[in-house]
Amino acid sequence: MEEVLEKIDTVSKTDTTVLLTGETGTGKGVIARLIHDSSGRSDESMMVVHCGAIPETLIESELFGHAKGSFTGAVKNKIGKFDQASKGTIFLDEIGTITAATQIKLLQVLQDRTFQPIGSNRTHTTDVRIVAASNSDLGKMAKLGEFRADLFYRINVFPIDIPPLRKRKEDLPLFVNYFLDQFNAKHNKSILGLTDEVSELFGRYDWPGNVRELENLIERACILANESHLDRTLFPPDLFTASLKRKVVISGNEALLPPLKTLAETRNEAVRQAEINYLNTLLTMHKGKIEASAKTAGVSRRQIHKLLTKYNIRKELFKVRG
Repeated sequence: MEEVLEKIDTVSKTDTTVLLTGETGTGKGVIARLIHDSSGRSDESMMVVHCGAIPETLIESELFGHAKGSFTGAVKNKIGKFDQASKGTIFLDEIGTITAATQIKLLQVLQDRTFQPIGSNRTHTTDVRIVAASNSDLGKMAKLGEFRADLFYRINVFPIDIPPLRKRKEDLPLFVNYFLDQFNAKHNKSILGLTDEVSELFGRYDWPGNVRELENLIERACILANESHLDRTLFPPDLFTASLKRKVVISGNEALLPPLKTLAETRNEAVRQAEINYLNTLLTMHKGKIEASAKTAGVSRRQIHKLLTKYNIRKELFKVRG
């Protein structure tokens, strides 16, 4: 992370296009904000566009605007994000999801800073700094023809890869203290920290949802807490079992193992844990949106709701706060 921060400090002083890569929940949006706030454009606006959350039919209009009557439902002129962000920064999150037509227009913006709103013959000029982010390998997508190679090279000018939380667990205490300060103020609590047991369990856990998962878990625990420290009872009971390893103690020629559960019990527990971990990652990815989560999972909204009820998971805890 020190290397990441050094790169941020270096690139913030320029107008160079930045590509942030890393798993979902690693904090790419926070890094984008830091780049903007440390730049010469910090007094201007930063527009955030979650490309993956916008329907394919609307993404081009969202970015570049449209003229009245250009398509069904276009009852008035719309100003796009590139116009709104002029002189500031535009953050294109999940850029790998944009359509082929939008990729062509974005390439034009990167080449000569011009574009045309949908249904308009008027060329707009924009002075904007572009920061893009992706949790997919855009280089691989470009080789497979799933993303324009020329656009990839244009946005990959200054790449910054953000490591997942499991590879920087030494940062856990910093994040925990930061989130505790936030949620103590938000929920009028006076929580001092974690119990030693929870701190140890946090260190063993792999954090598939990264920093966002940690944030959601800390807030949920803070809401439930009545003591000065967050103990294990305030977290989902199966949260840590996937990363805990059975200890084998060798005494002479014998291995002393804890009693084994039946195969059926072991299988059921594994399925339960897998479903819980999957739901946490799924909801983190889609910020608590059930319809998008169901689509990714390949199941119905009703099935997602049923699983959330089964495991007492609240979708509200995964939603982005303003």
